Order: sequence, then C-alpha cells, then structure tokens
Amino acid sequence: MNDVVDHRPGVSQDHAGPGDDALSTSRPKYVGQPVQRLEDPRLLTGAGRYVGDIRLDRMVHAAFLRSDQSHARIVSINADAAKEIPGVLGVFTAADFSEIAPVVATSRMANYHATANPALAIDKVRYVGEPVAVVVAKSRYVAEDAMALIEIEYEQLEVVIDPEAAAASQTALLHPEFGTNVIFERLFKTGEAEEMLAAAPLTVKGRFRFHRKSPLSMENRSYLADYDRGRDALTLYSSTQIPGIIRDLLSTLLAMPGKLRVVAPDVGGGFGGKGSLYQEEIIVSALARKLGRPVKYVSDRMEDLASTSQGFDELVTAELGFDETGRFLALNAEVLGDIGAYSIFPWTAALEPVQVVSFLPGAYKIPHYRGRVRGVATSKAPTGPYRGVGRPTSVFVLERLVDMAAKKLGMDPKTIRARNLVGPDEFPHRIGSGIIWERSGFTECLDKACEVVGYEALREKQQAARKAGRWMGIGIASYAELTGIGSRISVAPGMPINTGNESATVRIDSTGAVTAIFGVASHGQSLETTLAQIVAEELGVRPQDVEIVHGDSAATAHGTGTYASRSAVIGGGAAILTARVLRDKVKRVASHLLEASVEDIETGDGRIFVRGTDHQISFAELARAVYSDMKTLPLDKREKLEASESFDPYLGTTTTATHIAVVEVDPETYTVKLQRFVVAEDCGRMINPLVVDGQVHGGVAQGIGAALLEELVYDGQGQLLTASLVDYMAPTAVEVPDIEVAHLETVNPDNPGGFRGMGEGGTIGAPAAIANAIADALSHADVEISELPVTPERLFRLIGAATQNSSKEN
Repeated sequence: MNDVVDHRPGVSQDHAGPGDDALSTSRPKYVGQPVQRLEDPRLLTGAGRYVGDIRLDRMVHAAFLRSDQSHARIVSINADAAKEIPGVLGVFTAADFSEIAPVVATSRMANYHATANPALAIDKVRYVGEPVAVVVAKSRYVAEDAMALIEIEYEQLEVVIDPEAAAASQTALLHPEFGTNVIFERLFKTGEAEEMLAAAPLTVKGRFRFHRKSPLSMENRSYLADYDRGRDALTLYSSTQIPGIIRDLLSTLLAMPGKLRVVAPDVGGGFGGKGSLYQEEIIVSALARKLGRPVKYVSDRMEDLASTSQGFDELVTAELGFDETGRFLALNAEVLGDIGAYSIFPWTAALEPVQVVSFLPGAYKIPHYRGRVRGVATSKAPTGPYRGVGRPTSVFVLERLVDMAAKKLGMDPKTIRARNLVGPDEFPHRIGSGIIWERSGFTECLDKACEVVGYEALREKQQAARKAGRWMGIGIASYAELTGIGSRISVAPGMPINTGNESATVRIDSTGAVTAIFGVASHGQSLETTLAQIVAEELGVRPQDVEIVHGDSAATAHGTGTYASRSAVIGGGAAILTARVLRDKVKRVASHLLEASVEDIETGDGRIFVRGTDHQISFAELARAVYSDMKTLPLDKREKLEASESFDPYLGTTTTATHIAVVEVDPETYTVKLQRFVVAEDCGRMINPLVVDGQVHGGVAQGIGAALLEELVYDGQGQLLTASLVDYMAPTAVEVPDIEVAHLETVNPDNPGGFRGMGEGGTIGAPAAIANAIADALSHADVEISELPVTPERLFRLIGAATQNSSKEN
C-alpha cells in the first residue's frame, strides 16, 4: 500500500507529518529519530525525585489501619492505648472527617448505581484492606506500633465473593440502598445476532475467565501533603497519573478552590493503578491542614497489593457464528464484570466491563453483534484502569473463538484471520458496538508478523517437533484499539470528566530558553524526551533546549493526566499546534530584525535565518530584542513569545497490531516456555523508535504475566491469599524472551503529527497470542484454553479432565 511505511526498529523515516507543508528541509527533523532519553541521566544516577525522597521541615508520618474483614459492621473502635504512645500526634477515624463527603463516581449511563466511597470506613467495611483509621506520628515506626494497639469490634455480615452469586443475591448486599449488587447493565446491539447464530452453518462458543491482576508498579503509592497556614494553601505531592483530576476534586472536597496544588514528581510506574483518586490522598491532605504540618504516607507492598485498584476480573460467555468458508456472521456475548466493593473515581464501575463488551468484535467484519454487560459489586478491592482496560479480555475471548473456528473448519489460523480482518479499502469501519475504526494496518500487521516469524517454515518446524513428541504451539492474535480517546467516543462509560481534550503552552523567556508546559504526567513513558522532540522540530530548536514541565496542576489551567495511550496523540497534537503558532510569532519578529519577508524566514538548530543567505540570529537574540532592547524593535512589532492551544481527536485514533507467540509445554511439569515472540504494530508516525520499542517490550512482558503467572487470589471469605510477592508471581527476565518488533507507519491524517497511541498494545495482544499457542500445543489432547493465567496446575487439571472424558467416550 502506498500509505504504509515499513519501519524496522531503530530506523527512522525522513518524512513530515500530515499538514506540515511549511516544514523546511533546512530544519532538522527530530520526530522519528532514536533520540536518547533526556530523563535517563537524572534517573540512572539516582538524582530522580520521587515522593519518598521528599523531606520537609516538621514532617510527620501516617499509617492506615485497614479492615481485616471483607464485609462487616463496625461496632466500636478503641484507640486509647494507641494515643498514649510517645510520638503519636493523633488517631483519627471517619468521625474526625465528617465535613468531607464520600466520593461518588457518577455516570451518565442509564440505571447506573453510583456508590459512595468514604475517605475512611463509616459504619461498615466492604473489603479487606479498606482504611478504617489513621495514626499520625513522628515516624512511621511509631505509627505502626500505635496502630497495632487499636481495637476494633466487628459484626460480620454475609460476604459476596463470587460475582455470579453476588449478582443473584438479594440478601448479601454491599450497598443495600440499591437493592442489588448489580451496579449497572448495558446492551450493545447491531443486526440480529441471536437469529443469525441460530441459522449459522457453524458456531463455536465458550465460557472465558480473565482473573484479577495488580498493576504492581515499582514504586508503591505515596503521598505527601504540605499546608501553608499563612496562605491557607496546600500542596499535595502524589505518585499519581492524573494530578489535574486530583486537584479539581480535592479542591471541592476540602473547600479550597484556587488554594490546592497537586504535583506528580518522578513516578515509578503506574499502569493505570495510579490513575484514580484514593482515600489516602484525601486523608493526608485533610490531616496536613488539621495539624498544620506536612503529613507523609508511603504504602508498603502488602498494602499496595490489597488496596490499589485491581485490573480485569471478567467472566465472558460468547458464541461466534460463521459459514463453511470461514466468513464470520454473528457474535453474541454476555459479560459479567466483578468491580469490587466500590466504583472508583473518576472512572466509574463501568470502565473495564464496558470496554470488554464494546471492543469484543475487534478488528474483524462481523455484521451482527449483540453484547450485554453487567457490573457487579463484591467484597473485594475496587477494580480500576489497568494497562489495556478491557481489551486484553475482549481480545483473549475473540481470538480464542477465532482459533476454535479455524480448528473446526480445519483451516489455518492465519487464513481465517486474513479472510475476516477489515481490509485496507474498507475504512472507516463501524463495528457492532458503535466504535469506528479509521484507516490502520490491520491486514498489513498480520502479513508483517507472519513474514518476520517465518510462518510457513515455523509450521513445518512444528510438525517435526510433534513427531519427536514435543508439545510445541504457535499462537496468533490480531487486535484493534482506540487510543487518545476523544470527547465523543460512543462507548464511554459516562464518566464525570472529559478525557478527550489536552492543552499545551510553549513560551520563550527573556534568555531565549524554551519551556513547554503540559497537563499530562509522565510515569515512565519518556514524555520529557518525546514531547521535547515534537516541540523542537516544530519550533526549530534542539530537543535538549526544550524544558518540559508536566505533572504540576499549578502549571496549567486544566489537564487530566496520562492514561489510555493519550499523551502522544492528544498531548503531542496540542504540542504541534502550539509550537506552530509560536513559530509564526518568531518568524514575524525575526522578519523585522533581519529585514526580510516572513515567507523567507526559517528556523532550525536554535537559529533563525533568512532562507538562502547567511543572515541569522539566535533565539536568545530574538528574545532580548522583544523583552529587553527597547530600541531595536518598535512597540507594534513586539510579540508575546508564548502560545497555548488545545487538541481533541473527537473520537480517538485507531491502532492495531498482530502478535505471534511460539511456546513449548513441558509434558511432565506442564510449565510453558516462550520460545519466540513477534509483534508487528502500527502506531502511525513514530516519535522515537527507541521509546516505542521499549513500550512494546514492557507491554508484552506485562501480558506474559497476565497469561501465565499473575493472579490475585481471594478465599471464600474475601481474604487475599496473594498478599506479597512471595505468592503473587510477576514475570522476570527468565520468563520473557527476546521480543522481535516490526513497525508499520500507516498515515493518520486526523492527527497533526500522524501519531497513534501504542503504550498499552503489548498487554492487549500478548495474553491471547500465548493462550492460542498453548491451545495449539495441546491440540492432540483436545484442550481449549478458556481461563487466564494458564498456570501449570490449571493445565494439569485441563489435560486430566480431557483424558478422562476421552476414556469415557472410548
């Protein structure tokens, strides 16, 4: 195709972005170049500044007493002994914060029950780990000692752990005011899926389960609130992905409009888990104002596993209909999402489950679709955004059905995908839930991944391995996702915020230094590098000359933060629009100083010059003429060397990839060994190939964990059994193979830079590809993979059950 660029790792393409007719060949091009990360010298030498590193005068420490009951009424709390310990400043319960209203994550969805989430438990607790009281002391050690002396009497209530039982129960209610544990229900429907399935020549169906995960960031959640009594102002240092959203809500909860600032310093990973408001942020802020001194809280790993919002946890029953040629006809699905005890702000309880059902048709042409989703409350920690948000589950379900269909037809998995993927000339394409796919390399990614892995030769190798008695499998997963979601996405869960808009401010100060200010917040995405590359290319300076300010709510009037693969799409789009406006101002001023027409002025490498001549000035000289030199520049020629613009992609941008996994299953231990992993992805015009590869690698590693290792396990009473890294298994370098990545840059005319998001794709595609590879490896045993993670124990039981059934049939 003439609108697709085959972009191998580390090799940049020398082309301009859409609409960039003014981009001169004289100006260096930084977008697309493998620029070394500008953050690295600071972070790799230990000079980073995380919340845990911040020490303030008169700072005290908070420790939270958390519920050890999953569903119980609070009868009494006795903290007398704790208050007597030297060094304890106070012990506080919900009664001490009665002026702070519970947080309610409202939704515009019909028949949605918005739960009230108190800062500290009021009257009853709904999950193990819910904060009930807080101790403030001169050290964390003293606070922990005092916390152990607090006595709480509980009256146990009926627990609801299983989501199906919770949905059916009329008595064991987490929120009795609703009369049900079903928080919401939504239906997506196009065509006549049920009728078409009944008439379809062939169908496959299954019941699929994707278990809970922890975001498991390297840095646990941490907060430090500093109150300025003289100004009645408060600064909260938070390890958050969304400083602007936190600022807006805290200002309301604490009645401090215009007086509250939220700063996200260096943040050690988020993966969605740091993208919500937490009770601890509210409490440390209120305590700082109450005590008149800085209050700090840093969670430990067990607290983080128990109380940070968790991901996934869906049960999906789905059926796919198709004809004898492998053409897909209809898809029907029922999704039950376990949302935990509360709806987390601002995402609502619907975020993850609605994404599952709305993205389920995937990148395929499926004319008839019906998908119903319900979200149910259980006595577990709340679920929230997790890298991929719903799509890892939807892709797992659909890609398993696709492989099951291929198996039923005796067709190669590649062939059935190629037959049903939306083709290059079929865009825009509207899927059954209403999502619109714009032009992206759906079929091209499948072809490229198969080319890189050597698909035909690999199948021959597999046959030889099977003859030798080895359980080798090959799995393919193709997907599509919306990134940089705009303000008008049709399947949004009705959140109380607009996630589709982002602004940028770029200014040149009196020394000629360039500062670019964003509402996004980096927690590992290299935004200080990639955003600097964008601004530098557009303005005509070097990336190292651009200071990126992010993660500070005081720096921008509005900003929602970083999530949903939006920073490059929306933040980068705003950066381009803003830098172009400022560049025009620079050219107008320079045209007077250099005595040339505006059309002849160029910028590049930190210089401003007249095209075709050696007449030039530096940005510092231009700034001096504007700000300081009153003689050189007439008053009417002085421009404000600053610009602010916003960008909203409206619906969002389409991103796609194909993953191929090659595995071998040990027939004695049932462990799964990943031999190869190939990704062909299309994120549009790459800003920095090194960063893109790093994001793909990290996402795939996380997807490997979801497929094979990671699971938050609760017992029947709601106690978390995987409460430490001894029991919660995360992937290491041993489990992650070398990841081969190929890039396709399909032109995206709807974004100023041609960018598409790609930060979540590795996690979206990997679980499905691995599940299909394992099922392929065990095809001789007639085993289907319908539950993740695929642990050796689960494989042992699956194979045992399949063997037993086969014996009965014979």
